[in-house]
Amino acid sequence: MTKTAFLFAGQGTQKLGMARDLYDQYPIVKETFDQASRVLGYDLRDLIDQDEEKLNQTRYTQPAILTTSVAIYRLLVEKGLQPDMVAGLSLGEYSALVAAGSLDFEDAVALIAKRGQFMETAAPAGTGKMVAVMNTDVVLIEEACEKASDKGYVKPANYNTPAQIVIGGDVAAVDAAVDYLKEAGAKRLIPLNVSGPFHTALLKPASEKLALELEKVDFQDFQVPLVGNTEAKVMEKEQIKSLLARQVMEPVRFYESIDTMKELGLTKVIEIGPGKVLSGFLKKIDKNIEALAVEDEASLKALLNP
Repeated sequence: MTKTAFLFAGQGTQKLGMARDLYDQYPIVKETFDQASRVLGYDLRDLIDQDEEKLNQTRYTQPAILTTSVAIYRLLVEKGLQPDMVAGLSLGEYSALVAAGSLDFEDAVALIAKRGQFMETAAPAGTGKMVAVMNTDVVLIEEACEKASDKGYVKPANYNTPAQIVIGGDVAAVDAAVDYLKEAGAKRLIPLNVSGPFHTALLKPASEKLALELEKVDFQDFQVPLVGNTEAKVMEKEQIKSLLARQVMEPVRFYESIDTMKELGLTKVIEIGPGKVLSGFLKKIDKNIEALAVEDEASLKALLNP
């Protein structure tokens, strides 16, 4: 019995012109972008096609990826595909909530536009840093962060795969943790091109503002299980608001989420949205899970006509 999860892309995967070919060809995709533009008060399709600088600003990145992902999701449903379970990486969790029937798309767009603004202003550019630590024992990484915490805040922010853990926090503290990790033999440490130290306590102001916005939103019952980032468990309706507020400033537990999905019977994943980051993680987590990604016309055809 195959069980398929739809996994939704997170921030950092955006690219100029993403999903343009699908937009030109499928009315449902165009309708989704038009709907988002009405909520946002600017032409989102035009921004994605023309303005790379804005597209890379968090407050615009987030609605752009959410809308691209939901548009592709709606197209897959139109083609007869349905998930048995869903999840998303960070921002992708909002796309997953829409797919699970729990969050109205227009509410999601309005919410994510605010989330992007709050995250952008919580830790001004240059105040924080994130570094991906490759092929290093998780205990060693957590210890290096502890040791460096006399220089400021630093902790794991994303548990992507057992071999890729992202640390984040104050610049000086992250740099100190990196030095400790190098001394301990870590070879590959990759600074990330992000505008803030997301999923760390430095985003507490954003979390508090987001919590107030979440109070205004009505969430519905889940139609399919959604495995959340923050606890790597199936989300309950009454937890949604607190988990989404926490998610901004707590680590993303991606590989544990995949383990939870495997307990639910996961055998196949379709990654939805720009890029193939999550499919890449999956190959490192469990090679036995079939992983496909849909981001454009070519990948859609490959999925529908294997």
